Amino acid sequence: MSEQSFLGQVHRAFDAASTFTNHPPALLNQIKECNAVYRVTFPILRDDGTIKTIVGWRAEHSHHKLPTKGGIRYAISVNEDEVMALASLMTFKCAVVDVPFGGAKGGIKINRKEFSEAELERITRRYTFELWKKNFIGPGVDVPAPDYGTSSKEMAWIADTYAQLAVGDLNAMACVTAKPIAQGGIRGRTEATGRGVYFGVREACDNVADMRALGLTPGLEGKRVIVQGLGNVGYHAAKFLSEGGGVLVAVAEADGALHNDRGLDLDAIMAHRREHGTLKGFPGATYLADSRAALELPCEILVPAALEGQITAENAPRIQAKIVAEGANGPTTFEADGILHQRGVMVLADMFLNAGGVTVSYFEWLKNLSHVRFGRMEKRFEETAFKNVLRAVEDLTGKTLGEERMAQLSHGADEQDLVNSGLEDTMISAWHQVRETWMQHGQKTDIRTAAFISAINKVAVSYQDLGIFP
Repeated sequence: MSEQSFLGQVHRAFDAASTFTNHPPALLNQIKECNAVYRVTFPILRDDGTIKTIVGWRAEHSHHKLPTKGGIRYAISVNEDEVMALASLMTFKCAVVDVPFGGAKGGIKINRKEFSEAELERITRRYTFELWKKNFIGPGVDVPAPDYGTSSKEMAWIADTYAQLAVGDLNAMACVTAKPIAQGGIRGRTEATGRGVYFGVREACDNVADMRALGLTPGLEGKRVIVQGLGNVGYHAAKFLSEGGGVLVAVAEADGALHNDRGLDLDAIMAHRREHGTLKGFPGATYLADSRAALELPCEILVPAALEGQITAENAPRIQAKIVAEGANGPTTFEADGILHQRGVMVLADMFLNAGGVTVSYFEWLKNLSHVRFGRMEKRFEETAFKNVLRAVEDLTGKTLGEERMAQLSHGADEQDLVNSGLEDTMISAWHQVRETWMQHGQKTDIRTAAFISAINKVAVSYQDLGIFP
C-alpha cells in the first residue's frame, strides 16, 4: 500500500488520542494490542468434486468485556492485518456507544461470486466448526454478525451449526446476531447501520454553532448528499437521509457512479441495477465510469459506505463535502483525516457513526438471552391504557377522535418501535458524549480523536476495575 497498513493507521489514530489521556503506558498498550488471533485453513468439497482449501481468520481484540463482538466478511482482499484492525475498531466502537462487548472481527478469503450457494453453506458451516473447536464462538464468548459479503443467510447457517455442536445450550441462538426473524433475529437489524448513520448525521447537523462554522444552515433540509456504496449500509443511509430532507445527488458503486445535482430517485436506481446488473444506462443522470470520482463532486454530506481506504492523502484535497459521514469502517486514511481536518471538513468518524449495527445486534443478543420478543408483554397493556386516557379526554371535551385517529394515537410500542427508539437514543447520546470531548480539547483534536479518547477512557475504567492496572 502507498500509505500505512490498515492496522498501522488504527494504531496511529490510537496513539494520537492516547496523548490526551493520563493512563499509564502499560494500560494503554494492553488496550491497543489485539488479545487473540486465530488463523484457520480447511478443505471443502466443491460441486464438481474437486477440493478447495479455504483460509479464514477470527480476531478477538479485547476481553475487557465479554462476549467479544464483530462481523464476518467474505472477500478476496481479507487478510490478518485487516481483521485485526477491524476488531480493534469494534472495541472502540462498542465503548463509544456504551455497548458492553469487546471487539472482534472475522473474515474468509474468498470471492463469493466464484462459489455456489451450496458451497458457501459448506464453507460457512465448516468455518463455524473451526471457531467452535477453539472456543472462538458462543453467546458468552464471541458473537459474530454479518459484514461485507455476508448476510442473514450466513448467520442462520452459523446459528444452526453452533446449535448442533453446543447440544443443550439454551442460549445457543445468541451465538450470532442479524439472523432471520424466524431464527431469533430482531426487527430493524437489517437497516440498523444505515438508520444509525442517519440519526448521527441528523443530530450533528442540528447544532447551530457547528453548522455555522462549516458555512451551513442547521438541519438536513436541502443538503446535497453523495453516497458511495449501495449495499445494505449505503442504501439505507441514502434512503433515510433522503426521507429526512437531504437531496441525494450522486451514488457510486464498483462499476461506476451516477450524478444529478437536482436529485436522484434511489428506488428507481436500485430497480435499474437489479434489472441490468449495473448503474450504467440509468436515465436522467450522468454516468461516471470512475466511481471514486463521485467522492470529489460538490455536496454538503459525503457518505463513504463501501470499503476502507477510499479517501486518501491523494484525493482528500479535492473532497468538496463539508461533512464526511463514515458509513464504512476505515474509509478515510490517517493522512487523509489530517488533511480534511486542516481544511475544516467535519469527519463523523466510523467508530461513532456506523455503530447502529452493533447497537441493534446488542438488542438482538439480549432478546435471545431473555427468550421473549421485545414489546410482547407490554404492547397491549399500553394500548389499553392509552385508549382509556383518550376516551376520558373525549368524555371531558365532548368530541370524538374517530376509530382511525384513536388507533393511531393509542398504538403500543412493538419490537420495531422499541428497536428504533433505542437506536435513536444511543446515537444521540453517543454523539453528545463525543462532541463534549471534542469541545474540551478545542482545535487540538478532530472528532475521530475525540471518539478514540472517549473509548480509551471507558475501556481503561474496565481494566482498572479488574484490579490489573492502577
